[in-house]
Amino acid sequence: MTLVSPDFQTHSARPDPAQTAQRWPPLTQSYAALGSDFSLPVAVTPLPDPVLVASSAEAAALVGLEPPRNAGEEHDWALAFGGHIEAIRGNSRATVYAGHQFGNWAGQLGDGRALLLGDWSDCRSEQRSDSIPSWEVQFKGSGLTPFSRMGDGWAVLRSSIREFLCSEAMAALGVPTTRALCLVGSSRPVRRERMETAAMLTRLSPSFVRFGHFEHFSYSGQTAQLRQLTDWIIARHCPQCAAAPQPALALLQWVVARTAALIAHWQSVGFVHGVMNTDNMSILGWTIDYGPFAFLDAYNPLHTPNTTDRGGRYAYGRQPAVAHWNLLALGQALLPLIDKPEHALEAVDAFRPQYVRAMQQQLAAKLGLEQPQPGDGDLFQELLDAMESNRSDWTRTFRLLSQLAANPQTEIPAGLATQFRHNPSRFTDWVAHYRARLRTEPRDDSARAKAMDAVNPAMVLRHHLAQAAIARAEEGDFAEVRQLLAALRHPFDAQTLPAHYTEPPADDAPPACLSCSS
Repeated sequence: MTLVSPDFQTHSARPDPAQTAQRWPPLTQSYAALGSDFSLPVAVTPLPDPVLVASSAEAAALVGLEPPRNAGEEHDWALAFGGHIEAIRGNSRATVYAGHQFGNWAGQLGDGRALLLGDWSDCRSEQRSDSIPSWEVQFKGSGLTPFSRMGDGWAVLRSSIREFLCSEAMAALGVPTTRALCLVGSSRPVRRERMETAAMLTRLSPSFVRFGHFEHFSYSGQTAQLRQLTDWIIARHCPQCAAAPQPALALLQWVVARTAALIAHWQSVGFVHGVMNTDNMSILGWTIDYGPFAFLDAYNPLHTPNTTDRGGRYAYGRQPAVAHWNLLALGQALLPLIDKPEHALEAVDAFRPQYVRAMQQQLAAKLGLEQPQPGDGDLFQELLDAMESNRSDWTRTFRLLSQLAANPQTEIPAGLATQFRHNPSRFTDWVAHYRARLRTEPRDDSARAKAMDAVNPAMVLRHHLAQAAIARAEEGDFAEVRQLLAALRHPFDAQTLPAHYTEPPADDAPPACLSCSS
């Protein structure tokens, strides 16, 4: 079945409306080689009056770009990544996928406002185990596509700032994530709950393929295309799976393991994705699509920042179960390529023990324990229960725990005690248990504190920090976006961070509550 494009803009040769001094590396379009069943050529709709809101030097280095250093270079970037330069936009394509949304089959979806521009080579100089052949480059907010459905194809400045900042914040935290190269604002009006202005985000990822890509071809009976996509992903990202007796099963096992590690990392830093639909799950086990996300302030495992999620399906504490559900949907989609359904089920059911092990490792590191030991599960759960009953701040509590001495005769640091002021006895009971466990550890207080501070961030992208940057940006002042980005690059280095970036919101501040509109 070949996709048929409605009356959308297609590519035609035309001169650039503006020329820049910047020379952009050539983009290749590897995904297009899969054929018209997988994507369609759709022209980028350029933003009027483009202005560079911010760029990430770290993301630029991944693809060999020098970040803009002056007003002229910022103008060049605004033109290029606002959709005005043919060398960047010339081969853009929209991909088709499907998905389950809030547990319900949504049918065919696709890139409704995102366009795949092509690939740039990986330019990291260091040797790494996670070999990346290239980085796919994508515009988000670049106009209508055949898959826009009822949408207008635009992204707004508000939500684009949140995704830009969080992509780079998560990378600095060590969480696998798509990257944000730059963000371009515009004068174009866009209506959401109110009138806003458009923005275009340039994203990088080794692949933007989602669970939903596989669901689309499987559930529409396109088995040949399902096999073609599976073979393509294996060849590019997990070639070791090709030698397995059942490559599709090996791919599923690979995705399960990477997703288990990802969700444990999310839980460790208190990240709530907010909309874990199967079309928002990366086949790489990376974080993708920052919509109504949040980082926990006061610990509440039932918190969801998504106003649409009235039943709390995607609440913080339910993310591991939802990930398992989504992997079952992926396993179901791959069944035409797997000899027995029970093999797929066994592969997916390996998620739970893998996630538990990964989460135990994360929590052990956060508590300064070299390796989890039998009985540590109770220690971890007792702390979480004490935090929940006290509404302790997630990030601040774990950061302050490094100041707690193992000696039972020493006082609990005042700042740490404040996090448990509502029900202090529950915490002091836990401290006794924790100190007994520390006496079995080889590291002294100083070495343990250093290790804990290396994994427990002093700051995360809290909702109130993002909102402050957005408020100024909507007035045309991008300084706070850039300053916040600079701080988020060093989340563990409390000594260099402005003090207000490490503080939780005021006690009476409402928790993050966001719509999916963007």
